[in-house]
Amino acid sequence: MPKSLPSSSRRLRTRIGPQTPHLYQPTAARPLRAKANHLTVDTEVVPHAHAWAQFSFSAAGVVRVTVDRGTYLAPPSRAVWVPPGVAHAVTVVEEADLRTLYLHQARGQAGPDVPLDQQSAWRQCRVLEVSDLLRALVLELSTAPDGEERLDAAARERERLIGALVLGEIRRARALPMGVPLPADKRLRALCEAVLEDPGRHATLERWAADVGASTRTLARLFRDELGTSFGQWRQQAQLARALSLAARRTPIAAIAADLGYSSASAFTAMVTRAVGEPPSRFFASAG
Repeated sequence: MPKSLPSSSRRLRTRIGPQTPHLYQPTAARPLRAKANHLTVDTEVVPHAHAWAQFSFSAAGVVRVTVDRGTYLAPPSRAVWVPPGVAHAVTVVEEADLRTLYLHQARGQAGPDVPLDQQSAWRQCRVLEVSDLLRALVLELSTAPDGEERLDAAARERERLIGALVLGEIRRARALPMGVPLPADKRLRALCEAVLEDPGRHATLERWAADVGASTRTLARLFRDELGTSFGQWRQQAQLARALSLAARRTPIAAIAADLGYSSASAFTAMVTRAVGEPPSRFFASAG
């Protein structure tokens, strides 16, 4: 049996059900619906799925969207795209004003009105950059549920025009390498979730292996077989996700580096630059 992880790696979360998505169902007449929720830290919306695509970002705060085989972090400058039918849970990392868009799509369509040769990229979860224009447009959309407002012709036309601009901005949004894949194996899953909670607690796979009661060799093999990567490469993605969360709280680069166990800010800067092609000062600039 795997060992229980230290209590420091387990956080008490308030679990709630899906926040009435059926009251915001997009249709051909209203293909884009917007919903607003204020969620407190460590709240978790339990796994659920719906027949339409979802685009979520925080107007303030940080959320993490987790699906069966991956987890994705979204501070204010990032959004998570969830395709239709994909079960997902939402965890609040930093108290958040969450904005969720629901998109009506034609049968078989994955992305927001993109050409067929681009559909495959939209059939999986992805993290997208939120432009200033996209953010402003989303905040202009009505968040009233069905039955709580009556839109006249002018209001419907305004919603249609804003919606067209929103879809255009989503289509052109830059995809970011901020997804962290998750395994099916229970031992490896426990290790991965512990690393996500505190990636700076241990620096080596050997130390993490002791926490879950598995051999280093077994875990290294599971990383290769289930995730197609090494522990070091996977941990780097987890570190980037944690760093992005800290940057959203305006944490200085030196403090982020220390939190992640780096000996210096320059060593952390070198890691980020290698991973994403630009220094943290630029990559994290909009996260706050």
